[in-house]
Amino acid sequence: MLLAALTALALISGCGDHSGASRPMTGPAHSSSSASSVSPAAVVSPSPPLTAARPTGALRNPPEVVSRNGFLNTRIVVERKRVELAGKKLWALTYNGRYMPPTLRIKPGDRVKLAMVNKIDQMTNLHVHGLHVSPSGHSDNIFLMIEPGETYHYSYQFPRNLAAGTYWYHPHPHTLSAPQTAGGMSGIIIVDGLKRYLPKSLRNITERVVALKDFQRVGDQIKTADLSIGAPTTRVVNGQLNPAIHIRPGETQLWRIANIGANIFYKVVLPGHRFRVIARDGNPVTKTYSVDTIIIPAAARYDVLVEGGPPGTTELKTLPYNTGPAGNQFPEATLATLVSRGEARTPVKPPAAFAPARDLAKAKLAARRTITYTENAAGTEYYINGKQFDPNRIDFTGQLNTVQEWTVQNNSDEVHSFHVHTNDFQLMSTNGKPQTFYGYQDTVDVPARGNIVVRTAFENYTGKTVLHCHILNHEDKGMMSVLELVDGPPGNGTGTGTGNGTGTGTGTGTGRDPAAPGVKKD
Repeated sequence: MLLAALTALALISGCGDHSGASRPMTGPAHSSSSASSVSPAAVVSPSPPLTAARPTGALRNPPEVVSRNGFLNTRIVVERKRVELAGKKLWALTYNGRYMPPTLRIKPGDRVKLAMVNKIDQMTNLHVHGLHVSPSGHSDNIFLMIEPGETYHYSYQFPRNLAAGTYWYHPHPHTLSAPQTAGGMSGIIIVDGLKRYLPKSLRNITERVVALKDFQRVGDQIKTADLSIGAPTTRVVNGQLNPAIHIRPGETQLWRIANIGANIFYKVVLPGHRFRVIARDGNPVTKTYSVDTIIIPAAARYDVLVEGGPPGTTELKTLPYNTGPAGNQFPEATLATLVSRGEARTPVKPPAAFAPARDLAKAKLAARRTITYTENAAGTEYYINGKQFDPNRIDFTGQLNTVQEWTVQNNSDEVHSFHVHTNDFQLMSTNGKPQTFYGYQDTVDVPARGNIVVRTAFENYTGKTVLHCHILNHEDKGMMSVLELVDGPPGNGTGTGTGNGTGTGTGTGTGRDPAAPGVKKD
């Protein structure tokens, strides 16, 4: 009876089309009904994770929607549907009816129009994670909300110097980001151009999306409410349980490894092989480097070259990872199985020097800021500089064409992460240890009781944006701040809410401008 009731709650409607309708975020996001389609599983503990000792089938890249002649026009429908997942039929939150939705493939300088249709019973929106694009208007504006039954028309104009690499898209409504992302709402974005930095012999190599997602299962549905980060979870690659990744001995492949889940960490290893990193967080590296293990917090991405070893099989695993006394311990799990077989190829030596990038180490600094992470003892409230997120308060400001240095201090007993929208950053040091310059990032770990120092250059766009911990449970519980990018003298930007710039933004679209009365415009 309980299962039938929960399934009934999962069946929702709401197919009205109010073109471009939305409302600005003026306070904490809320459910539009008391019986939310995203929360019926909250009363029960997750079922044991699903596992497979042997590969369940060949790894499949997600379907692609590709821009043509500088333009991509697409539609994303948000709905709760029953999907085939890890050998089970489960109720999930989907984009276009899929747990692993289409990859959006674009080029620098492209224009994208995207209609988002909300068929769930909660508000939602869309964030194009890591992409350098306007945070205002109908572009990457996480302050607008698409109500149930509404359609909103996004419009993005990407710059011609947009960095090539792997990005992703997911919902960003405050207090609902974790449930919706954990429920299945996330997909990959690829900006073409990364292979041009490779030698000609490697420009036609096989390219694989390795999208890491996880879900907590309750009966026949994915748990979305009352999420416990350390609870048992099933890890899948491209929505597949332990898929086989085929490679020839000596062959080089490009793997786009992306953690597009809500909360958990991965410590990825492929025994007997090394990952040659060529891009991080959508930014080509200045020089390639090899590692045995990659620690990937939620939202981070690594584009790597993998060379096939001798004939045989090797498990791609995530190793045990502990985020601290107040954090979580993630167990070892098999993600996929590499199968090396067939005619051997002659290995190709990967390049050392790669893509140029501006090193901010000697840049003139317009300001230095301190961003301090804290949390309450119960782990139910999270703070930046002693404050929880308020969309109507300006916490920091940045002036166009300047560089700032931020020290992110973690005064808690668990690892957090640091992520900023619109402009990526250069990691300068971790716990006082200088970091080698490989390029820019948009997400990085902040050690428990430790700190990082980053530098960021504000370029091209003005408007309100955010910085936050990308463990989405922590973001939803307050660990996020408003950063306003201004074209003029900035305010003091010290987290006191006294920024005085005016965000103009460049987003355009067919719907109503979400910057309506009720949103503070300092």
